[in-house]
Amino acid sequence: MSVLAIDIGGTKFSLAVFDGDTMVRHATRSTEGGRDWMLPRIEEIAGEWRRESRWTAIGVGFGGPVDFEKQTVIFSTHVGGWQDFDLPGWLSDRFGAPVVMDNDANVGALGEGFHGAGRGLRPLFYMTLSTGIGGGILGTQGLWRGADSYGGELGHMTIRPDGPDCLCGARGCFERMCCGLWLERDYGRPAHELLRDSAFVDKYVINLALGLKSAIMILNPARIVIGGGISKAGDKLFVPLRAELRRQITAWSQARIDVVPAALGDDSVLWGARELARTMESGVS
Repeated sequence: MSVLAIDIGGTKFSLAVFDGDTMVRHATRSTEGGRDWMLPRIEEIAGEWRRESRWTAIGVGFGGPVDFEKQTVIFSTHVGGWQDFDLPGWLSDRFGAPVVMDNDANVGALGEGFHGAGRGLRPLFYMTLSTGIGGGILGTQGLWRGADSYGGELGHMTIRPDGPDCLCGARGCFERMCCGLWLERDYGRPAHELLRDSAFVDKYVINLALGLKSAIMILNPARIVIGGGISKAGDKLFVPLRAELRRQITAWSQARIDVVPAALGDDSVLWGARELARTMESGVS
């Protein structure tokens, strides 16, 4: 099965071609504009690859809420022009293959759940911690999307009711307190620089643990896998985060605290998009 996989994020987008279980093509570009800027770049890269092979399916992970049943982008907070856009239809028209799309956190959960740090562990909670924050829940029967495709969207759960205004209109959202976009705006330095400072990390993990505590207490996942750029801080982030979670989790709870970085690095969503595309053959999603 030859599959085109696409990951559209807030600061970059990536494409890959999979031939069975092997990634044979890969490209990443920084995001320099909205939909009208990005689509020609996707068409250029994928169009070149299309000359060499035919794809049986295309899988897409999109960095924002997606109506899975309607296969449309609901909106994008970080990159403009995508609201209500029929991205699967656009891709199918140009490349002549069936397309399936989901939000990037769900797709990342598939990638890590079948090929990475969550392999064999269910239920799995995957969180993307990058420009924004999103979550995906993978159980024994597949992804749990909820009634309206909003399952797992913990980024706009309020963790600080008296906190600063979020782009969504609420205050003190998990994303507002912890994502890369706001860390840089609030502190004037990119997240990867801030996370080198152990004093900053000690404060940062308090809010990060507040958000993850809810996922642990509601879902009792076998493992939490964190992907996205911030997760690359490694032990400098994960050791104090696990310690803070142990302090915050209710004393009588025996819910496991198993929180690890994504094993597939920047490619979690691409591997998940490949897995999502496979569901078009099996009819399971």
